[in-house]
Amino acid sequence: MSIFGNSIFGNKAPGVDGGTRQGTAQEAAAQAGSVGKSDAQWREELTPEEYHVLRQAGTERPYTGEYWDTHTEGTYQCRACGAELFTSNEKFDSHCGWPSFWAPLAEGKVRYIHDRTLGMERIEVRCASCGSHLGHVFDGEGYGTPTDQRYCINSVSLRLVTKDETENQGADHGAQG
Repeated sequence: MSIFGNSIFGNKAPGVDGGTRQGTAQEAAAQAGSVGKSDAQWREELTPEEYHVLRQAGTERPYTGEYWDTHTEGTYQCRACGAELFTSNEKFDSHCGWPSFWAPLAEGKVRYIHDRTLGMERIEVRCASCGSHLGHVFDGEGYGTPTDQRYCINSVSLRLVTKDETENQGADHGAQG
């Protein structure tokens, strides 16, 4: 079933009631994932911009992020906890100013929250491991992708591990063993 059906509401993050975000983003995020860090720890580890987007559900300005027009092969990790979330295989050019993907790396890598803030109805995407805000997913916009979905994700929420870096790490481990 589509993430826009009833299935996402069975995965409601704590702090969400009746499909509407309630409480603070930090409360919901702290309870949503398995990474148990205090607000003070997140503030210490993240830059102010990372903290604003990842922990307070902020948004970076369009066309300013590191990955909105990147075509490098690799895996996109959560910048807060390192969980693998998306790959370059599912990334596409949507020309919206943020990195766009048509699907996450695998089922269960992200969580969905019905977001009615700012007078809009959207589906928020969070890291399933640490509860950090990543962006939003939109359905039925007519992109020629297998899912007709656009995961519009903030660059500051991600860290790209290139295919070359992954291959080099594997070679380094093989040489040590």
